[in-house]
Amino acid sequence: MNKIACEAANYYSKDFDWEQLRKEVESDLSIRFHLLPYSSKEIVTTQNQNSEAWDKFHARHSTGKFFKERRYLLKEFPELACCNKDYAKVLEVGCGNGSTALPLLRYYVKLIDDIPLQNLKHGRRYFTRGLENIVLYACDCSNEALERTKELINATIPISAKNRFRPFQCDFSTTDFPSWLAYPVSDHSHKINDLNPFCSDENNCIGGVDFVTLIFTLSALPLDKMAEGIARCFAVLKPGGLLLFRDYGLYDMTMLRFEAEQRVGYREYLRSDGTCSYFFCLDTVRNLTSAAGFNEVELEYCCVKSLNRRNGKTMKRVWVHGKFQKPVTS
Repeated sequence: MNKIACEAANYYSKDFDWEQLRKEVESDLSIRFHLLPYSSKEIVTTQNQNSEAWDKFHARHSTGKFFKERRYLLKEFPELACCNKDYAKVLEVGCGNGSTALPLLRYYVKLIDDIPLQNLKHGRRYFTRGLENIVLYACDCSNEALERTKELINATIPISAKNRFRPFQCDFSTTDFPSWLAYPVSDHSHKINDLNPFCSDENNCIGGVDFVTLIFTLSALPLDKMAEGIARCFAVLKPGGLLLFRDYGLYDMTMLRFEAEQRVGYREYLRSDGTCSYFFCLDTVRNLTSAAGFNEVELEYCCVKSLNRRNGKTMKRVWVHGKFQKPVTS
């Protein structure tokens, strides 16, 4: 296994049991306030204020060093690497500074040995190659984030890959995705290029996209906006398409670091910079996706221990990993 694949495999091991962590947290009186109901929620920020907060966040972290490139992406979601279509359309919702776009466009793992797709995570030998069949549409509510992403892509990606990158601004919690992302198969009243300058004969958007990625994006929305966002993801997917999900999980280390006064709802928190964060249990994700019409393919906690090199302390990270499919017939 090459260095990149080895790092990804180690990073996403099951290092501890979530149920054991739950027992430890729930028995610790010093952090019990995280578990209490929140009955008098106030509206502390509007969507415009939230977008402005993310603009300032990305401007502050403009060097791109704050976010690491998500090199684990194709190990956790091997469907992206093994799609046999000539042009697989991927919509990345909440592209941030490009830490997901970069690995999708630049390179990634493909097995040397022919093994079944379901065993891809556990393969032993890899080489890197570009995913030349992927067309990536990337959106964010923050103009600043889009500028950072475009700068990163332009600085590191070959020209051939840049032509497969289509950034645009959209706040999916309040606004539908552009109609050209799911141009109706049966509607031939307009040429696709008349509606969307991004599309061509080879990589048009007829029928929707093949994949939607929600990677640490949904948690930035207020809880009451999440259902609308998931429904919009469902609408833009082709029948049989996949929603690929990863986000903060219940009792993640970062949740337990919040102070009581930073709570703005049950499992919802407001950071000092004005950005929001929510921490998911499996049932919340299951309810949101099933209500939108998705079929559950995978849903689990990822529990990872990481070492803080500055203080030598072990940190327990919890993320929710999920794959959800739009039914072929609805």
